[in-house]
Amino acid sequence: MKPSLLERLQGETIAQLTDVTNLDHPESDGRITIFTDKTGVVKAARLLLSSVTKVLVLADRIVIKQIIASRNKVLATMEQLEKVSSFQEFVQIFSQFGNEMVEFAHLTGDRQNDLKDEKKKARMAAARAVLEKCTMMLLTASKTCLRHPDCESALLNKEGVFHRMRLALEQVIEIVTDSRLSGENEMAPISIYTSIKEFKNKVEGLRENLYFLSKENLSTMLELILEHTEDFTDSAYTSHEHRERILEQSKQAKMELEQLVSVWMQAQSQKTKDITEDLEVAILKTCQCMNELKRELHHAATSLAADLLRYHADHMVLKALKITGVEGNLEAIAEYTCKLSEQKEQLVETCRLLRHVSGTESLEITCIHAEDTFQVTGPQIISAAETLTLHPSSKIAKENLDVFCEAWESQLSDMSMLLREISDVFEGRRGEKRAYLSLPRPGKHNANLKALKPVKLDTEEQAKLGKLGLELHLLTSDVDSETEKWEDQENEIVHHGQSISSMAHSMYLFTRGEGLLKTTQDLFHQAEVFATEGIKLASVLTAFSDQLEDDDTPLLLLEIDKLIPVCQQLQITAKTTVQGKNATFTKVDTCIRKTKGVMTILSQVLPLSCKLLKKCGTGNGWLKSSHPWRENRLQTNTNDDSMEGKTDAFGIKSLEHHVANLTFLESK
Repeated sequence: MKPSLLERLQGETIAQLTDVTNLDHPESDGRITIFTDKTGVVKAARLLLSSVTKVLVLADRIVIKQIIASRNKVLATMEQLEKVSSFQEFVQIFSQFGNEMVEFAHLTGDRQNDLKDEKKKARMAAARAVLEKCTMMLLTASKTCLRHPDCESALLNKEGVFHRMRLALEQVIEIVTDSRLSGENEMAPISIYTSIKEFKNKVEGLRENLYFLSKENLSTMLELILEHTEDFTDSAYTSHEHRERILEQSKQAKMELEQLVSVWMQAQSQKTKDITEDLEVAILKTCQCMNELKRELHHAATSLAADLLRYHADHMVLKALKITGVEGNLEAIAEYTCKLSEQKEQLVETCRLLRHVSGTESLEITCIHAEDTFQVTGPQIISAAETLTLHPSSKIAKENLDVFCEAWESQLSDMSMLLREISDVFEGRRGEKRAYLSLPRPGKHNANLKALKPVKLDTEEQAKLGKLGLELHLLTSDVDSETEKWEDQENEIVHHGQSISSMAHSMYLFTRGEGLLKTTQDLFHQAEVFATEGIKLASVLTAFSDQLEDDDTPLLLLEIDKLIPVCQQLQITAKTTVQGKNATFTKVDTCIRKTKGVMTILSQVLPLSCKLLKKCGTGNGWLKSSHPWRENRLQTNTNDDSMEGKTDAFGIKSLEHHVANLTFLESK
């Protein structure tokens, strides 16, 4: 931003006043020049600082207005999506919606990085995570409603997604404008960890001043802490052993405070200014007792969470819901929805307990976000399962249930990481953010390489990779939409396009730390296969163009000429050996960018080839696939009727887990 006229004037004033050559009689001690017009320099400096501050405030307001305007565009398009009644209209509007979400993701991602308040940053990350995952849910839930317009459970499922997205959009605006648009001024209850910290500070403050608070004040603080511990002792999921130890420690805390108050009152009656030995001992014993209580609560919450995560690691209830849904078994689906509801209550309760011992405000907010996610996603899975049970042959309904189940599994994975971070804080190991665990470590594709330490990504790197992932995600959606338009789904061009799109989706998932690609070597191996598939497609397109006599044929050849070198460059990049954090990240970044380049070309090639095929009238039998293209895919798809026929149909698998961390982005 260029300096304003006022800034330049004040800057010039300071320059003139501090220019030694312009001073007729500078006072000097031989080393330092002392300017006599100090008042002028101070005044000019203050005016300059004031001008700079005004410019920064103005720039900040502009950014806020941009975010609000972007939010308004997203909301307007959401309203259109909610009202559409035709499949074709939905595809067109959703494409616009995807572009608007990318813009919103970029603006809010930059804003999140600029936030200094860790609490606000955590709230922003949570809201953006909701938007990211709900974008995919919105796609499949809307498709299901269009396919089954009279199904109440499908409508309920869709309405839930739209409602949650609107709440997340509102939360983003609340954060950037520092306001409460929803009128929800109440704050979340203070955690036990925070309460104990404040209580100990008050107790230790007695060393400096015996009269700065009353004994009633201190007793009330302890009563509030012990009242919060009832969340643990009253919980049906707390073990008997932990409950007994918490109750015993609570009783001990009361006794220690009584002893402290007795010694404290005695010291006050003696009107002594110095802390007595008895009071020092009482302070130490009280603080030690509170530390022990905190440790018991931490062990109770984290052991419960760890047990639950282990127990639900096989996702048996989700698998059963999918199977019974396809079978149309109403009795079985009712049984398993009850089990999922029980699992949801366990996880929600555990998140509440973890919040009490989280240790930092940002982790507290992450616990609240996890609790809300389980609370909302559970019923959505149930409504999606009911829809599938009522329409067991519907591939769109099955696909929708898959998406909500994957969101549940993803939240369980996030909860596992949250548990480790809470333990790190408690044990004093928390420093930098957790390592990006998907970067180099031994995997099936690098068995002969030396094990490398996980590479940590800073915020800027994570945001950069997240944006690329989102853009790749939406390109995959475009390609899937184009393949859906082909009448002949057995055409070899379509098969190669679907295979390439599926692999691009798996690479997108890698940018989110999810999917089947667990290590960078997995990613690089997938990039090689992806590039090979792209070269095969170029060969098929070249053979197709040789049979054409049309004015648009040169356009197809031009796209082919672009496709081959990009695929070759990607192959070279994927095979290049690198070492170190920066080099590895650069290689990952380059692979994703090259993949994005291929998908951009493919999004142009598919509609052009479809158009040429129709104009030439060569029929649906041209270029039938002679081999199963799914062999190169990491995900299994099924071809059937035109609307339900593909799991990848216009972006189901590509928008499947997030619209991108829309880190998106935390940034993590």
